[in-house]
Amino acid sequence: MRDDQKGVLAIISACTIWGLSPLYFAQVAHVPPVDVLSYRCIWALVFFVAILAEQGRLSEVRAALSGRQIGLIFVASLMISANWFVFIYAIATGQGIEASLGYYIFPLFAVVLGMMVFGEVLRRAQWVAVALAAIGVLVLTIGLGVAPWIAFVLAGTFAAYGTIKKQLPLGPVVSVTAEVMLLAPLAIIWIIFMGAEDTDLATHGVLALSGPLTATPLILFSFAARRVRLATLGIVQYLNPTLQFGCAALIMGEVVTRWHMITFPIIWTGLVIYTLSVWRQDKAARKPDVSAGTSSAT
Repeated sequence: MRDDQKGVLAIISACTIWGLSPLYFAQVAHVPPVDVLSYRCIWALVFFVAILAEQGRLSEVRAALSGRQIGLIFVASLMISANWFVFIYAIATGQGIEASLGYYIFPLFAVVLGMMVFGEVLRRAQWVAVALAAIGVLVLTIGLGVAPWIAFVLAGTFAAYGTIKKQLPLGPVVSVTAEVMLLAPLAIIWIIFMGAEDTDLATHGVLALSGPLTATPLILFSFAARRVRLATLGIVQYLNPTLQFGCAALIMGEVVTRWHMITFPIIWTGLVIYTLSVWRQDKAARKPDVSAGTSSAT
């Protein structure tokens, strides 16, 4: 199997794990969301430290936390912990459909942030995609009588997290290890003094799985990112919210209202336009410079 084929398989596996994660968090819905978040930080740290120790790379984490970028790492840890908490809360309270909406509109949030922070120029098609997402959210807000704040927070915190990570000269595993290392002391203090006391042994066992659940898709994504095209990464990532939507609507029995049935196709249309624009941009960037080749030949 070629490297690019392994990469595609890796990104599909990562997005499948992320997409089916609501089924996992539904098993611990009886545990307070802050407790679940705390255990996730602790067990993710254990899992990541074990991986880096086996690779002999723990010194990279120490260097990251002792360098000037510790402030950015701390802000990144706040963004990802807020994202994790809101997602856990959404599943525990039966709002998985809205959570999936957040991950559908996240790429469009990221495009706008890229324009604001890095001065990236949006193409006309990307403006159309952003406008369609805004229309879809407006329709849902009017229809349901309340703004989809869960979707906003999930999309916003993850887009902000990606923006911060783009400025960190760290690999994804080292970076996330440093982030949860900063969060772990707070998580341990919460569990000791504020955590639920009636958590049984079986539940603790399920909570321990949050470590590999957090680490495995990230490692797979990191593997894929080095082997497949950006456009491929972008397209396959929509598998994540699609599976989340399916889990919520088909397995967990959440109600899909007529407003959802109007909103989601509008946003899906925007995503198709956005994806085609990125695909064409990526294709143009990979096209060899014909004029340069001709001049060098002569």
